[in-house]
Amino acid sequence: MITKNVVLVGIAACAISLLLISPVLASEDDYILDIYGNANEDDTIDMRDFTYTARIILWLEDETTLADANYDGEVNVLDMTQIGLIILGRESELTVIDSADRIVTVKKPVERIVVFSEALETMRSIKATDNVVGVNRYVVADDIFFPEFGDYPSVGSVWSPDIEAALALEPDLVFLYATFSTSYCDDIQDKLESADPSITVLRFDNYRPGDIYVDETKKMGYVLNKVEETNEFLDFFQGYMNTIKEQVEELSDEDKKTVYLECWREWHTATDKAGWGQKLVLAGGKNIFAEEPGEYIDVGAEAVAFEDPEIIVRIEKKAGGYELDAGDTAVLEEVREEIMNRTGLEHVTAVGKEEVYIITNHVIGGTRNFIGIGYLAKWFYPELFTELDPKAVHQEYLTRFQGLDIDLDEKGVFVYPPPLPPAS
Repeated sequence: MITKNVVLVGIAACAISLLLISPVLASEDDYILDIYGNANEDDTIDMRDFTYTARIILWLEDETTLADANYDGEVNVLDMTQIGLIILGRESELTVIDSADRIVTVKKPVERIVVFSEALETMRSIKATDNVVGVNRYVVADDIFFPEFGDYPSVGSVWSPDIEAALALEPDLVFLYATFSTSYCDDIQDKLESADPSITVLRFDNYRPGDIYVDETKKMGYVLNKVEETNEFLDFFQGYMNTIKEQVEELSDEDKKTVYLECWREWHTATDKAGWGQKLVLAGGKNIFAEEPGEYIDVGAEAVAFEDPEIIVRIEKKAGGYELDAGDTAVLEEVREEIMNRTGLEHVTAVGKEEVYIITNHVIGGTRNFIGIGYLAKWFYPELFTELDPKAVHQEYLTRFQGLDIDLDEKGVFVYPPPLPPAS
């Protein structure tokens, strides 16, 4: 059995080379993994952090906040021990900064987890659901995407939580949203911690697009002792997203397509301050209402016609999904037809060129939004993304990371009209 004494032997061995090695501190532009123990402030915790902390102790490097691995207010040899244990996955506690900017110390191992938020899907991607004991009511009700959780205890929702049910499950760890329904989640956290101070609450959204999602997933991997599995999943996720990012970054502002994004209902749209607007930007679109105040606003035919978007994208919140037979696009076709014939849009460029697209919340909302971003990119710039295949990525995600027996050639309707597939 590996003990702290073994780690200390490693410290002594490492110390011999300290004067010859000078780990590089991450630059200001680089991503920093906000876990105490990430002494050199890069994107992982490894032997470079161990060495960097030793050099801090010997006054050979400037002290960093995250070098205080055991979070006791000072940097010393005990922090080196803690870093060694984190590397081995044998630490007794781990201190992280969550997405609500809270410094939280998690006691380990985590043995009983209650999930109010969308964290469960990410946990399944990194093979970390074995210790889940309670889930929200939407998971229990979703027998297609979460079939294995149908008989799990429900703790309600963040809007209508069953606090007594959650407490009865005696969780070590509870996942709540960080920025979504903040006041509701604050109230749940207060009630849980007041009733049982041994409960640790972590606040992650797990639905916000791009780098934020990567950050949350990395932290979850360390908290749940699934670092290797997390790296495997993020290699898949970032490989896909980087393919889109690299092409979009080559576009000049003048070359970017102007887009009217309609969210859920007629004339309801999002600015770039909202998650929907940010997804559009990641796909290379130029939101015609980007700079309007607030996150979600109601507009009208005159405002849209004045901006004359090249493309219209409508997000459908309830239509479509995995229960429909593949190719059964009638509902989405009706939505598109209504927009194409809507009074006030007759002379809009997007309508004239039939650049009107429908995408469902299943692949542009929530944790799966990365799939939808690929569909947007293909619609906006078909000539740039001829080899991008969002459907194939969706299938791999379902099969390889979600462990679901869903064949997208047989089941599922998510976009209309579908973009051309890659040339065979």
